[in-house]
This record gives sequence, structure tokens and C-alpha cells, in this order.
Amino acid sequence: MRPLVLVGLALVVVGGFILLRGLSFTSQKSVFKVGDFQATVEEHRSVPPWIGGLLLAGGIVLLVGGGRRRT
Repeated sequence: MRPLVLVGLALVVVGGFILLRGLSFTSQKSVFKVGDFQATVEEHRSVPPWIGGLLLAGGIVLLVGGGRRRT
């Protein structure tokens, strides 16, 4: 397979997953530190669905563009 087709397929899969199931991640911030004592906050964030839509659209473009044969 051509590299553009593989990348396009991967983008379609990841974009579809984000749109259908959602994707979230956790980040930690240090909010207070005195000596050895440190207070952290754990934040749960989710990836916006429009990013999944962009990945899906970009993947489709790469699949169509990479699948065409050059003459």
C-alpha cells in the first residue's frame, strides 16, 4: 500500500473513534509547593468532537488522493 493511503486510513480510524466514542485524558498540575509538601490537581479533559471530524475529513482526502493512480 502507498504511504498516503496508510496515513489516511489511520486518520479515518482515529477520527471516527473520537466522533463515536470520545477520547479523554488526564493532566496533573502542581498548584502549591512548600518544601517537601506538594499539592496537585488532577484534571480530566476530553478531546472536542470537531477534532475528530477534522481527522476524519483529512483521512478521507488522503485516501482519495493517495489511491489515485498517476498516469
